[in-house]
Amino acid sequence: QVKLAESGGGLVQAGESLRLSCAHTGLPFSLNNMGWFRQAPGKDREFVAAIRRNNVTYVADSVKGRFTIYSDNAKPTIYLQMNSLKPEDTALYYCAVDWGSGTYYYPPSYDFWGQGTQVIVST
Repeated sequence: QVKLAESGGGLVQAGESLRLSCAHTGLPFSLNNMGWFRQAPGKDREFVAAIRRNNVTYVADSVKGRFTIYSDNAKPTIYLQMNSLKPEDTALYYCAVDWGSGTYYYPPSYDFWGQGTQVIVST
């Protein structure tokens, strides 16, 4: 059974850091294309970061230099290290897996999603 379990969200002040985790089990491949997306109230789900099977990573321009995605395949878990958080980073953050080779920033490319973890950044 496929399971993606996000954790690590919370309420922080602007400028602080959080690390989100996505523990994934039951995936059909040992290496997977994984991504982090976020959705703020009243807005579309947007790409945040992705890590591909070959360990190449991508991050959105809006978080470049502040957020880092990395994986620990032994656990297996992917992480999103978020530094210098801003109020505009407030959103529900989702982890997702792409079993194919879709476009990394395009939500419909992803086949399975976690339930999300809430991040709130106060001023």
